[in-house]
Amino acid sequence: MNVVVVESPAKAKTINKYLGPGYKVLASFGHVRDLPAKDGSVLPDQDFEMSWEVNSASQKRIKDIADAVKGSDGLFLATDPDREGEAISWHVLDLLKKRRVLGDKPVKRVVFNAITKKAVLDAMAAPRDIDAPLVDAYLARRALDYLVGFNLSPVLWRKLPGARSAGRVQSVALRLVCDREAEIERFVSEEYWNISALLSTPRGDQFEARLVSADGKRLQNRSIKTGDDAHRLKTLLEGASYVVESVEAKPVKRNPGPPFTTSTLQQAASSNLGFNASRTMQVAQKLYEGVDIGGETVGLITYMRTDGVQMAPEAIDGARRAVQEQFGDRYVPEKPRFYSTKAKNAQEAHEAIRPTDFNRTPEKVRRHLDADQARLYELIWKRGIASQMASAEIERTTVEILADSKGEKADLRAVGSVIRFDGFLGAYMDQREEGDKGEDDDEDGRLPEINARETLEKNKVNASQHFTEPPPRYSEASLIKKMEELGIGRPSTYAATLKTLSDREYVTTEKRKLIPQAKGRLVTAFLENFFTKYVEYDFTADLEEKLDRISAGELDWKQVLRDFWQDFFAQIEDTKELRVTNVLDALNEALAPLVFPKREDGSDPRTCQVCGTGKLSLKLGKYGAFVGCSNYPECNFTRQLSQEGAEAEASGLNEPKSLGADPHTGEDLTLRSGRFGPYIQRGEGKDAKRSSLPKGWKPEDIDHEKALGLINLPRDIGKHPESGKMISAGLGRYGPFLLHDGTYANLESIEDVFTIGLNRAVTVLAEKQSKGTGGRGRGTPAALKTLGDHPDGGAITVRDGRYGPYVNWGKVNATLPKGKDPQAVTLDEALALIAEKGGKAGSGKAETTKAKAAAGTKKTAAKPKAAAKPKAAAKTATKAKKTGT
Repeated sequence: MNVVVVESPAKAKTINKYLGPGYKVLASFGHVRDLPAKDGSVLPDQDFEMSWEVNSASQKRIKDIADAVKGSDGLFLATDPDREGEAISWHVLDLLKKRRVLGDKPVKRVVFNAITKKAVLDAMAAPRDIDAPLVDAYLARRALDYLVGFNLSPVLWRKLPGARSAGRVQSVALRLVCDREAEIERFVSEEYWNISALLSTPRGDQFEARLVSADGKRLQNRSIKTGDDAHRLKTLLEGASYVVESVEAKPVKRNPGPPFTTSTLQQAASSNLGFNASRTMQVAQKLYEGVDIGGETVGLITYMRTDGVQMAPEAIDGARRAVQEQFGDRYVPEKPRFYSTKAKNAQEAHEAIRPTDFNRTPEKVRRHLDADQARLYELIWKRGIASQMASAEIERTTVEILADSKGEKADLRAVGSVIRFDGFLGAYMDQREEGDKGEDDDEDGRLPEINARETLEKNKVNASQHFTEPPPRYSEASLIKKMEELGIGRPSTYAATLKTLSDREYVTTEKRKLIPQAKGRLVTAFLENFFTKYVEYDFTADLEEKLDRISAGELDWKQVLRDFWQDFFAQIEDTKELRVTNVLDALNEALAPLVFPKREDGSDPRTCQVCGTGKLSLKLGKYGAFVGCSNYPECNFTRQLSQEGAEAEASGLNEPKSLGADPHTGEDLTLRSGRFGPYIQRGEGKDAKRSSLPKGWKPEDIDHEKALGLINLPRDIGKHPESGKMISAGLGRYGPFLLHDGTYANLESIEDVFTIGLNRAVTVLAEKQSKGTGGRGRGTPAALKTLGDHPDGGAITVRDGRYGPYVNWGKVNATLPKGKDPQAVTLDEALALIAEKGGKAGSGKAETTKAKAAAGTKKTAAKPKAAAKPKAAAKTATKAKKTGT
């Protein structure tokens, strides 16, 4: 018997079927060990010795693998076909060697790009050794990320309280978002006019032509700057006669794009399906690992972490056959199409993302997939098959028209396109990301029959006023595209990088656009001023290129680390002499538009509007940065560092604004601005009641009625007709809610808190109660989704609880990571969460206490105090505890 190690239990089950009884396939559940978050995990002064730690769940899995290997004939390491997969195989092998269970048993590495029987059997027939340069590249990357994050983050904690972390790729991606926001703030809108004429042919067909030259001068985009110029040109055209000077019809071919890479899949899924990067990868992972098709688990797509754009020869042949069967002979190009990537630093060791079998059309497999899987598979299938289809044939017609008004001449142009043969467009048409298309792009509308030298009739002349717009904020898709263009990060890291920025609250997403938050802009400004080199795009891309050269065996990974550490450590040491006043001066300058926005009255935005003599400046407190007055403590004006805080200051909230009296208490209601934003206060002194404005409420919209409603929350709605106990509505940490007899129920909007009546409140509570009953007056949430059965028996479900969504198995509840879509959780992910939480249902207090103790130990090990000594990472005397190695 041979032992085969893969990453996921779902793959293990499927591959065991393919290989038969002579093999035992076990899962590592991803990485089996990692660098612990404490000093000494990487020791530069010991030539970057690395200390690895195995968590308790992985200890059990490694034991199971080791026990199986003892009685086996050999070991096949079949983890994913990328750098991370190679590293997992290396870790597993290293741990097995330390346990001395291998003896002289043969150990081979196999990789397959798809979970199909043919791909797996072909891979098993052609094993190889572990790719040492690929492992070296992983070790270099992991060490670099540790050294940057674990040495730079403590500098932020000391010099910039409230900052969470910095990272080698994370901080550069954040800089892109912040630079775009600064560009938007600096943007000055300019007026311009477009002029067009609605004309008719002698046959009565109408079309529109745009003015392109006048007064003997070619009009560039936005050339007409004023209304006076526009009015003069409009008058000229209204009095002119029109003659067609020329009609040119030019055939144009449009070629298909290559199959998807990781980044282009994420971009297309965002534009076409509205998926974020994490959701795209979660769904693609399931399609890759396999779904049940007619009683057989089959992988539907090839491996989804790749920057290669080429398909295997047999896949190209399969695509061409499918094109012929699905679309006809004319849609099959004379020769197969071959692609090469233009992405910087791309490695084309893997295929593009494609269907494993083009005969499995979206229609054939849809009934076996959930909604997200079906939509993503259809996107991948269409893009893949389109890449091997004939070019689209388009006829582009350009009509030049002369306008003559008593000797004054002007030129107009009309452009239209007609698709003569749709070609690949019959399968797939790109949907351009918002902001990609310029406002002056020619429309590809169809033109009527127009002949040279014929006279046209004027119907109407239009002069439309426009204003230039700032560049759009990045979406996840456009940020990934930019990172790829610059060579920042790798395909497997994009989703994780974006998730980190969101988890750290450095950026938020509104209407699919990434908006940098105040703490994100502070971190970026700090790094740009004091660690300039390490957030430069070229430097980061150059480091990525070196990592790729390590994986190709061209560079020594230790030498790359030595060169990096020498300069980086010197920069860290220099910050020891950096005073907080130096930091604040630099940030005041760099973030002036955010910190000191222009005032409507034109006064100095840095002059305190409360005392009139003090200067406003950034201040650093325990919970982060805020704006305060230099005359403190005589003047105690403060406001939060955010757009809302700036708006509050501009609205005159530096001094309390009276909104009237509370009729029940007689105390004054005032609108104020504090460090954490605008708020309502009733009365004076330390016992005065305060209530922050809910998200979305603007200070200028607050009147006496709204203030009174907010300050008197929670609001009694009425007594429940069955229990006789009061139902109340309020705003809590998790949003608007109803409360009745210890049972909470969420409300849909903030407005519901103030308007919901008794009948509706009873209905909402009944709906909550119908989902199940539990102890302590709270309902047990109903299952949102059933994932399958646990190997030890019992269903695993996803539920939405009072504190967020979680996975449930028996008595074990495991909270989902922040930002995780409950509908996107897979059975493998749930099993891993349950294993980390407690392992077996009803494990008892002893295990719970042990888990809490372990969690407390881990938390202690990661305290900033221990990490706040960058130099400690370089001391040879530092001894790291080595667990499981």
